[in-house]
Amino acid sequence: MELSEYIESEGSALKINVGVNQPEQINPAALNRLRKHRHITFSADEYVQAILSGDRMMLSRAITMIESINPTHQAIAQEIIEKCLPHSGKSLRVGITGVPGAGKSTFIEALGMYVTSLKHNLAVLAIDPSSSRSKGSILGDKTRMEELSTNEKAFIRPSPSGGSLGGVARKTKETIILCEAAGFDVIFVETVGVGQSETAVHSMVDFFLLLMLAGAGDELQGIKRGIMEMADAIFINKADGDNRQKANRSRLEYKNALHLFPPTESTWKPVTGICSALTKEGIPEVWDTIKKYQDLTIRNGYLKKKREEQKSISMLETISESLNNDFYATEKIKSLLPAIRQEMLDDKISAYVAAQKLIDIYFDEKRKPTSPSL
Repeated sequence: MELSEYIESEGSALKINVGVNQPEQINPAALNRLRKHRHITFSADEYVQAILSGDRMMLSRAITMIESINPTHQAIAQEIIEKCLPHSGKSLRVGITGVPGAGKSTFIEALGMYVTSLKHNLAVLAIDPSSSRSKGSILGDKTRMEELSTNEKAFIRPSPSGGSLGGVARKTKETIILCEAAGFDVIFVETVGVGQSETAVHSMVDFFLLLMLAGAGDELQGIKRGIMEMADAIFINKADGDNRQKANRSRLEYKNALHLFPPTESTWKPVTGICSALTKEGIPEVWDTIKKYQDLTIRNGYLKKKREEQKSISMLETISESLNNDFYATEKIKSLLPAIRQEMLDDKISAYVAAQKLIDIYFDEKRKPTSPSL
């Protein structure tokens, strides 16, 4: 006998209420649009036209093309980027990083809601750590920013790091160009955490914000000097309740430490402060600090110079990546690499000689004339 039948027949005091119909988890209209576009191939011009008109579905698809390793997708993606370039460069780019547990996602949501309330259009590029084993990615930032993800003036794009240096997405710089062309005038780039990825993010943003946590031991010993030197501002998050006093103490420690660093080329003096993403206290001050930096660096010409340097770095990195990929894709290198490596491990040749052997083989292969196609 079913439980409901038993309760009814025995006259039990227990009662089974009919459940409430739950709404669809996915917006039916959005789902229909996704199904409509899923199997349609668009030209680069169609992508660009849609991006410039603010079509977020097409923007997302174009970003997916950029992240794809498919050669056909890459060719279309590069054409899209080239055509979007004239419409880019007008945003304020902010890199945000912090120690684990500093509440980056909650902070970004609080700051993002404040920024959009000032009539700015915000794009958040949240870089998720990819698994070193499965190459999978959690992509959970969108679920952690529930309020911001439903904000009409905000666009959140979680991207897997793909195992790249420190967790920085391989194509974040190109994604920034597309977001700017789509009309987003503020870009947040969130990194995985304190580590080597900060150097890469610093090379693609205007302002670099380091988020810290008070009361977690000796903070000054827990982070690298290089990261502090890159920071344009250090804010202590979760400065609420009993933690406020600790946060103020930490702020003074960082302020004193920053005085020991040499003056910055931009003439900007790094700022320290406290805030609470939970209570929203200090959030307007964070944005005011970022805007003051922008105003100063526009006036003295440093922002223009920094953007030019970033473009040069991007070009050199692309050259290095292409040469590296081509080197290891060369058939003769793939076949001889294990044997030459073993010679080195057996101390028959040095690491330098092993590397030189492989480089000579690579260039010899490149000098060979290619066979004419029939």
